Amino acid sequence: MDRKNLDQIITESLAIEAEDAKEAGKLGYMARALVQATMPHKATTEKQFIRRNGTFELSITALSRDGLPFGSIPRLLLSWMTTEAVYTRSPVLELGPTLSAFMAELGLGRRGGTRGDITRFRNQATRLFSSAIYCRYTEKDRDQGKGFNLVNNFNLWWTPKKPDQYPLWKSSVTLGTDFFNEIIERPVPVDMLALRALKRSPMALDIYFWLTYRMSYLSKDTVIPWPLLQMQFGADYGEGAEGLRNFRKKFLARLADVKIIYEKVKVFPVEKGLLLKPSPPHVAKRPVPMLPGSRKGVKGGGCEAAIAALLPSSDISLGLETFEKAKKVAPRLDVYALEGEWRMWIARTGKMPDNPDGAFIGFCRMKYKQGGGN
Repeated sequence: MDRKNLDQIITESLAIEAEDAKEAGKLGYMARALVQATMPHKATTEKQFIRRNGTFELSITALSRDGLPFGSIPRLLLSWMTTEAVYTRSPVLELGPTLSAFMAELGLGRRGGTRGDITRFRNQATRLFSSAIYCRYTEKDRDQGKGFNLVNNFNLWWTPKKPDQYPLWKSSVTLGTDFFNEIIERPVPVDMLALRALKRSPMALDIYFWLTYRMSYLSKDTVIPWPLLQMQFGADYGEGAEGLRNFRKKFLARLADVKIIYEKVKVFPVEKGLLLKPSPPHVAKRPVPMLPGSRKGVKGGGCEAAIAALLPSSDISLGLETFEKAKKVAPRLDVYALEGEWRMWIARTGKMPDNPDGAFIGFCRMKYKQGGGN
């Protein structure tokens, strides 16, 4: 790494230390499945990409002619999608009023042209939205697998040539049912400022995601062999001894970048692999809960919202099937807005339901009978 890039990472890491990751906009999440194994680092002509992590195998398949997502942009976008889904508890995500505004939220530049950030972002976004994932665990006595589409549908109304122009309709993406349930049930907490500091390298982002997740449950010293690390992080470096040497050199360089940001992580290269010692995760495993609904609204939600965010109601997780049932008992009503009202009611009364899913459906039915459907 040249001195200029090193100085930039150090400067950004100091900025991260000065901020609390739990403040609005700083605490983020990443999909757990894509922390255990990752997307391609570079462009590939293949339509399927496979990564392995011990008994876990993840394959990403391109469902359109655009090809597979690769590089830092889909990783940043995927983290944003996971974060937004966790905070809003909604599979329908709005992608900002303009292309320029949304890219700024991800910490990306807004240069136009064939090779500019705007063109690359739109290309990677459509690649990511048009991908399917298959996860598989293989052990001696068990074989288990699960497949899902990342996105059910998406609508991008942005104009790359006019990134600041407000479109007639809002751009949005609707997450696949299984993927939505996966990311809201078991997300990995991350620091969004760390992602911005490491965004120049997809491998650095992968290492950061993996380490903060691994340290959330590591209980004893563990050595991960170099060949296994290459299977997980370095499919682009070729096979054999030379490929392993090239991977190790690149991995250690990017690990050094991550350790500037994640200072308390205890990881050391040894002859056979990477030694991991129990360390605190970069972001607490159970962060301060936030009020579900639009997280942009939480920031100025007032005292009532702040109190509600600290109560157990914000720990309640509703399944996507619950929202589908709620739509049937309360047609023409916004069930996601009703969810916010329901959680606020729990916060005010202090009555925690034994069956949250059933209680929420009952709340929606009551609101509809009270005249909401007229």
